[in-house]
Amino acid sequence: MMLRRRALLASAPAWALLGASTPASRADAGNDPESRVQRGRVLRFPRDHGAHPGAGIEWWYVTGWLGPSIDAPVAGFQVTFFRRRTGLAADSTSRFAARQLLFAHAALTDLRQRHHRHAERIARWSGAPDAPLAHADLGDTGIVLGRWSLQRTDGGGLRAQVTDAELRLELELQPTQPVLLQGDAGFSRKGPLERQASHYLSEPQLAVRGRIAADGPWLSGRGWLDHEWSDELLAPDAVGWDWIGINLADGAALTAFRLRRADGSVSWAGGSWRAVDGAVRTFAPDELHLEPDRSSNSTWTSGRTGARYPVRWQITTPVGRFVLQPLLDDQELDGRAGTGTVYWEGLSELRDAGATRRLGLGYLEMTGYAGRLRL
Repeated sequence: MMLRRRALLASAPAWALLGASTPASRADAGNDPESRVQRGRVLRFPRDHGAHPGAGIEWWYVTGWLGPSIDAPVAGFQVTFFRRRTGLAADSTSRFAARQLLFAHAALTDLRQRHHRHAERIARWSGAPDAPLAHADLGDTGIVLGRWSLQRTDGGGLRAQVTDAELRLELELQPTQPVLLQGDAGFSRKGPLERQASHYLSEPQLAVRGRIAADGPWLSGRGWLDHEWSDELLAPDAVGWDWIGINLADGAALTAFRLRRADGSVSWAGGSWRAVDGAVRTFAPDELHLEPDRSSNSTWTSGRTGARYPVRWQITTPVGRFVLQPLLDDQELDGRAGTGTVYWEGLSELRDAGATRRLGLGYLEMTGYAGRLRL
């Protein structure tokens, strides 16, 4: 995604443009073998929970719901931190050198008020892992962007904090299952060519404790973390993707995605199913069918951007057929005034094939419907 210079300068706080660095402390992007995306590379933890500055694009993506039960959620949340390599020469010694861009999106779906709101931040980063106000740690999950952060706790969980005029989120997320390596041991193809791939790991079924106001009550819920890094965001013929990550009530986890051409045809597809007993079934591209529902009232059109989104889906996998639908149609993130991105991302329910019973809750993400995705 190419960020417009004007949008960058308008949305970045002044402190974020001044990350000091020295040649010895920089995470020089061009000399980082740990960042290479290649089949057969063994992922190591906690190192690979951290940043990979040599890769072109990377994100840590946290979603979930809060409420008394899976049948009665009161809110959905999304917090995503991105790192984008700028390509600036690594031998530059200027403390103003923006070797990386860090940016973040956060959103809250209030089901009681039937309202969705979001916020975003962006900053230049010199690459110094100890830059005090904007940085990404290399050894474990640890991203700081002013008063926004996602960090590993001493107990092995995660803590996310978003403090913004638009919304406030505090989240404590504790793993209940092992890390899920997507694709071939974490090597996840995103296109017909081998280089069109990412390293992709997930942490489904996170036990969540969170609150959505400074003086609000703490609520329980369930969450999901994706961490992914790549040098090629999209295959040349793809304009965007559709993705779901669903925590099922029985403890299983479903991942499904497809990359989409401008005419709506599928460029690539994949995903996985982790059963209650921990067994993982990875889906080949021809085994997964993630298709928009063709019935009436299955799309939603944004009054802000004019984009038309297929918000109701039919899903066919080797482990069963499902229906997916949102808990609120209007969950679009319009970031044209900041990072320039527009996409739909929202809390959704997975139901059985007859749509008679809720099986789980999670997030649906749709990009490229308001124009080709560019980060």
